[in-house]
Amino acid sequence: MSNSSCIPVFAHRGASAYALENTFQAFEKALELGADGIELDIQFSKEGLPVIYHDPQLSRLVGTNKLVSDCTIEELLRFKLGKPWRRLFSSYKIPAFDAVLAWANQQQLPLNIELKSTILDNRSGLINFLRGLVLPTGSHFSSFHYELLEIVKAHRPEYETAFIATKKIKWDLLANYQAADCVHMHKRYYKPRYLEACVTSEKACRFYAIDGSEPFLTNPHHAVIGWITDYPDRVIAAQQRL
Repeated sequence: MSNSSCIPVFAHRGASAYALENTFQAFEKALELGADGIELDIQFSKEGLPVIYHDPQLSRLVGTNKLVSDCTIEELLRFKLGKPWRRLFSSYKIPAFDAVLAWANQQQLPLNIELKSTILDNRSGLINFLRGLVLPTGSHFSSFHYELLEIVKAHRPEYETAFIATKKIKWDLLANYQAADCVHMHKRYYKPRYLEACVTSEKACRFYAIDGSEPFLTNPHHAVIGWITDYPDRVIAAQQRL
């Protein structure tokens, strides 16, 4: 059951509070809990094929110091993921983006595709990835790297783009970020100054690191079009307390 009557809730790396981040199990759990969409991270394999994994290096979840971009797709899909003492018996694997996309299109579940810093070194890979891509309605791209959003807009202008805010963002010049339709912000930015900057520049906003305890969930600012959370069930329940 989706959360259709409230502001859409995107499950951060899937329902990552309940299953290992960026895995099929986390995505399926998010759907089960009623999430309106999935936030995920993509990197490219050695051949330039998209996989879903957060870090540039495989050390944290795979236990090897290799880079994602130095491994073939075959190697990447074979790795077992998890904490060191559980990894040997883990059923968690790195998903190929194409497999998750086919599933998301079947479920009509929007994707928030975060383009990672490694893609700055493979811009041609991003352009190839964008060519012919068919995403579920309501999907969008996000990145900390504005130049990647410019590439998306140049090649697939119909897709929404979101600039993830950092300390470097020029709030007074937000309108100048023309390749960004939206701003994604940590919840600490949920303050009048930043919300009004979005309104003035005619950009919508989504907030991440939401856990369901935030008082603003029941009376959100009109510029907000999404929440991003590890706990989609909690955030949905908080909104439904209206």
